[in-house]
Amino acid sequence: MYQQADTAVIGAGIVGLATAYHLALKGRKVVVFERSPRALGASYRNFGNVWTLGQQDGYIYDRALYGRGIWQQLARETGLPAEESGSLLLAYHADEAGVLEEFVSTSSRDVEILTPEAATRRSRAFRPEGLKAALWSPLEITVDPREACARLAAWLESEHGVTFRFGTAVNGIQLPHIETKNEKWKVDKVYVCTGYDFETLYPDIFAAAPLTRCKLQMMRTVPQPEGWQLGPTLVTGMSMLHYASFAHCPGLKSVKRRVDATLPEYVKYGIHLMVTQNGAGELSLGDSHEYGLAVDPFDKEHINDLILQFINTFLQAPAMGIQERWHGIYPKLTNGGHDLVLHPEPGVTIVNGMGGAGMTLSFGLARDVTAVE
Repeated sequence: MYQQADTAVIGAGIVGLATAYHLALKGRKVVVFERSPRALGASYRNFGNVWTLGQQDGYIYDRALYGRGIWQQLARETGLPAEESGSLLLAYHADEAGVLEEFVSTSSRDVEILTPEAATRRSRAFRPEGLKAALWSPLEITVDPREACARLAAWLESEHGVTFRFGTAVNGIQLPHIETKNEKWKVDKVYVCTGYDFETLYPDIFAAAPLTRCKLQMMRTVPQPEGWQLGPTLVTGMSMLHYASFAHCPGLKSVKRRVDATLPEYVKYGIHLMVTQNGAGELSLGDSHEYGLAVDPFDKEHINDLILQFINTFLQAPAMGIQERWHGIYPKLTNGGHDLVLHPEPGVTIVNGMGGAGMTLSFGLARDVTAVE
């Protein structure tokens, strides 16, 4: 006996939830399958930062702004804490400050270069000694990723009638039928949003796709005492080498030469530094980037040491004791693209490959992918 829905979504991470959300808004009857008892992949293991500043101008930036608006809406409707913290990009070197000038002079974004004195009025969480300038962006939002997916799934179920099957792997797709261990479903369409576990259902398709895996290492501090607040998300000039929004700035070549020469191990492990704070007062610290299809299950304490060494050069927080260390894995495109949308057979759409920007871009990508529904 088949159960029925209009559309199935496979994967209950943020990409799958964003897809289910947009389908539900269209009045579709949606069922979401998640092989784990709850979403535990990259959507659970990140900074929780809706990072508009790092997104490239054009349709990607439009997706980021759209996603920011959806997170604001969801915060109102679900009660999910979403701190509109903004961000400060700290430039401790003259070449970094030069790139900030280039960025602002070529951008129409709502950003502002601050003097060191003005930056300290935004946050007391960084060391002002040696700071050349800081880039203030008011648009960043911080949510707790460990809470966000669970809260969103519950809301989709209660308010939009989305059916969830957690702890349920999809064994095969033969439209209009989908089979799991205990159930058979009849659906019209399927969206496969399985993140780094991308080869299970369509191994040949993914073998030919320009995808690899990225492993990142992160840490979380104990709660900060007496209500101490980080304020804006803090990032360093090194992050400009990582995010595409800065790639057009000519001065970035100078920054790269200096970082390559003076911080070779940071380059080797793809380390750039970001600090966010959740509602419990804990600071998330990271991160690194190691690429390859075969992900090493063992974390490198040396990477954690490098992260902490650099963070201690600019962060001044009262409690830096580490209570959790972990790694995340996400799919990364190797062709420089921003997403992977494939149609392996009629009625099936694969949505993948956002390269670690899922919290920022998933809602915009899901809007665009489901627009043809």
